[in-house]
Amino acid sequence: GQNAYTLLNGRALQCHDQSVTLYFSYVEKVDSDRSVSCALPPGLSVLEDFVSPEEELQLLQAVDWTPHTDDVTVQKALKHRRVKHYGYEFRYDNNNIDKDKLLPGGLPAECDALLQRCLADGHISVLPDQLTVNQYQSGQGIPPHVDTHSAFEDPILSLSLGAKTVMDFKHPDGRSVAVVLPERSLLVMKGESRYLWTHGITPRKFDVVPVSEVEGSGVMTSDLSNLTLSRRGTRTSLTFRKIRHIPCNCAYPSVCDSQLLSSPPTVPVAEGDACRLEEQYVHQVYEEISSHFSSTRHSPWPHVRDFLLSLPPGSILADIGCGNGKYLEINPEVISVGCDRSANLVQICVERGYEAFVSDALSVPLRSGSCDACISIAVIHHFSTQERRQAAVRELVRLLKVGGRALIYVWAMEQEYNNQKSKYLKEGTAGASVEMMSSDMKCTEEQNVTQPRIHIHTNRTAFLSQDLLVPWHLKCNADKNKGAGSGSTNGPLENMSQGPVFHRYYHVFQQGELEEMCCCGGVTGVKVLRSYHDQGNWCVELEKTHGERAL
Repeated sequence: GQNAYTLLNGRALQCHDQSVTLYFSYVEKVDSDRSVSCALPPGLSVLEDFVSPEEELQLLQAVDWTPHTDDVTVQKALKHRRVKHYGYEFRYDNNNIDKDKLLPGGLPAECDALLQRCLADGHISVLPDQLTVNQYQSGQGIPPHVDTHSAFEDPILSLSLGAKTVMDFKHPDGRSVAVVLPERSLLVMKGESRYLWTHGITPRKFDVVPVSEVEGSGVMTSDLSNLTLSRRGTRTSLTFRKIRHIPCNCAYPSVCDSQLLSSPPTVPVAEGDACRLEEQYVHQVYEEISSHFSSTRHSPWPHVRDFLLSLPPGSILADIGCGNGKYLEINPEVISVGCDRSANLVQICVERGYEAFVSDALSVPLRSGSCDACISIAVIHHFSTQERRQAAVRELVRLLKVGGRALIYVWAMEQEYNNQKSKYLKEGTAGASVEMMSSDMKCTEEQNVTQPRIHIHTNRTAFLSQDLLVPWHLKCNADKNKGAGSGSTNGPLENMSQGPVFHRYYHVFQQGELEEMCCCGGVTGVKVLRSYHDQGNWCVELEKTHGERAL
């Protein structure tokens, strides 16, 4: 490396009619004791040389990529790969199986010996009835995803043919493991690795792998001392799965579509019910998605920025529900402190050097009358009763000094205002589809009409009710990652790839509802300075007019 640097760095080469300058850099060998080994995700195993070269050739020849007009298989050309289905078609529009549409012909007979060996070795207890064949050219991949719980049983098998690759596994808490899958190896995903961890293949033409793993499987480590490039070839994967005919009852309900949709919550009335709903559909979800959520929150909203920059130097600002802290650094001339219910988001703030602490927005451990300004951006709409939303506003007022100001943003029911669609609707097609509910979500005569089921909202469409669950797809394809928001600072990220789906509770506010709540409903001692609609949010700026005795 050093010799190449000395001889070639800065040299100009003539390439046809262009002059090209070479620039080199190198790193010295890293001590081996700095490497950190990673364990495979629980339930994951890679079985090398599971089929012979002769069996590999036979299996590859069994997959006929010639287009046919019959319905024996379903063959598609996706953006990143070719795919062919046997037994049942996997539909990428809803990430599920049409269980009533059995494709004739079943699985190829050439797979029988392989599957019988899997059965005999205890890798599976029943034979699969669905096969998806993916063919990846060099440079192609597949977005991170979890195979849909309601569609397939546990485990899932994937056989790599033709070439090796590196598959990336990631836990919702941010842990990641890169696993080398050699040619002719069998990947077995059971339990946690099947249900909770996403898996995907980054589209690239070369993988950086440890030299010792060039010809074998293994977990990538942080050892930088012994790496090499491995050129990808054309890889064909055979993924075998068993269709699920009853709802999934796995141990991971926060990412299980069967469990999230099979027993949707009702709009709470009692305080205890409200606390339990918010714990499951707000607090736990943000702890799970904190890292991904933070990565989608970069730019401050202009009106919020203007409010913060209008504060006099030396002012004390409290950001209640600060998220990743993006508003804490806007005005360096004020003393800013943030709090959030999510410990993981607060940790992100701390790592960025912000002053932040864990706190519920209904009980902030700061002195009354200690703040010149407070902001609550995309927070109060997560409280599930009118009383708790009012209490959140009262807590903001308590923190303010007399003459202090508060800015509140909540998601608006009216995503189209003054003939202008919000950014949230512009990212999709407003009203293109109705809210998707399982049949047990609709109120029946036997249900208490005062406690309707909370609807599952269809992303990027107009709201049809005020209380709803908004899906968050934990993983997404990078080229789908544009405008990841609700049109507000806290909206869901759309994602066309498979992946764990979480649901966050929202109460979207109707026009006038926020102002009325701030002026009435037990909130006193304040006046509304202004109210406005900002990209799918209702917003108010308040001023505290008198102190605690008047409250």
